[in-house]
Formats: sequence, C-alpha cells, structure tokens
Amino acid sequence: MNDISPDKVFVPLELHGIRLEALAPHHAAGLRAAAMDGELWNLRVTSVPEPDQVDQYIFKGIEMRPSRFAFAVVDAASGEVLGTTSYHDVVPAIGRLEIGYTWYAKRCQRSHVNTTCKLLLLAHAFDTLGCALVGLRTDNFNHASQAAIERLGAKKDGVLRHHALRRDGTVRDTVMYSITRGEWPEIAAHLRYKLAQRPIAALPRAGERSPC
Repeated sequence: MNDISPDKVFVPLELHGIRLEALAPHHAAGLRAAAMDGELWNLRVTSVPEPDQVDQYIFKGIEMRPSRFAFAVVDAASGEVLGTTSYHDVVPAIGRLEIGYTWYAKRCQRSHVNTTCKLLLLAHAFDTLGCALVGLRTDNFNHASQAAIERLGAKKDGVLRHHALRRDGTVRDTVMYSITRGEWPEIAAHLRYKLAQRPIAALPRAGERSPC
C-alpha cells in the first residue's frame, strides 16, 4: 500500500443490491433526503450534516483526498442514495486506514446495508489496496455504534480521552477499534455467514415505513 489514489479506491463495489461510488455533487439531493429521514443531524453522537450543509459536506469529502475517500451508499436498483461512508486517516506508508464518517437514512438502519458496506470496504481495503490494518472509531456514548463494530469482530484498542469536539460543543472520548490483515479471513467468513442467514429484503423507499 505504498500508493493510493482515487483510481485505485473508486472501483465498482456492489453486493446484495448496495453500490458504493465516489461521493460527488450530483448526490446532494439524495444525501439530503437520507439525512432528513429521521432528522439525523439532531443525534448528538454523530456528525450528520443538516440539510443546508450537505453541499459543503460533499465538497469537504472531496477536498480531503488523499487522506479521506468518501463514498455514496446507493440502492443499486433504484439509484436512491441511502447514506455515506468513507476511508479516512489513510497512511499508505504503513498500510493503515480507517472506515468512518458512516451514516444511513433511518429506514436503512437495522437492515443488511451496514454489514454489506463493511464487507465491501474491508475486502477492498485488505484484498485490493493491501492494507495491513483497518481502524474504526466512535463516540464513547454511541453505544449502538460500538455494538455494531464489535459485532463485526473488530478488537477494541482503547479510548482516546478528551479527543474531539461534538457538534454541541462538548468534548468526546473516542473509542478505537481495529482489524488486522491476519484477522480478516475469519471476519470475512463471519460477515458472509451473517448476510447469508438473513433474507435480503428490498429496502423501503423514502417516505415508506421500514419493516424492521
């Protein structure tokens, strides 16, 4: 992983009806609708943009390359934007990156979307980009996110105390996790097993009630 570029990162990534593609200005309306589904910007422990900040959010995601590569999460059948996720804190010299800046429309939560995205991103990071380690992080009060990361099989590295500002001006502790290249084959098998155990139902469209 001595070199990483948009051409290497943004290749076709699709599984179980979910497609990941480079986050771009044309995703703005869809990303705005995804954020409005559940008014996600009101959640204290996430960094979802308010509707009028979506264009700036997308621009910043593009501007941060090559330390961050932002993806749009798209329903492959309808083309609807479901949310976003990123590779970030990319350090090619040591083969390390993190997966984060992840959020989905409320109707997609507790579905197959997150597991599918993580499988796509982890496989691409380890098997194509040649990573030695992939990190994940979350707010110390975001217990749902911590549980989701632990279900992936990631190991908890520790807590960075007084680490980052929340949107409300308070300072959070950051819980750090990681997966090594040696751990990846077993985790990959586990994620594929999990996806095989649940039916991959069609996702509700915007404005529809989720069955979950």
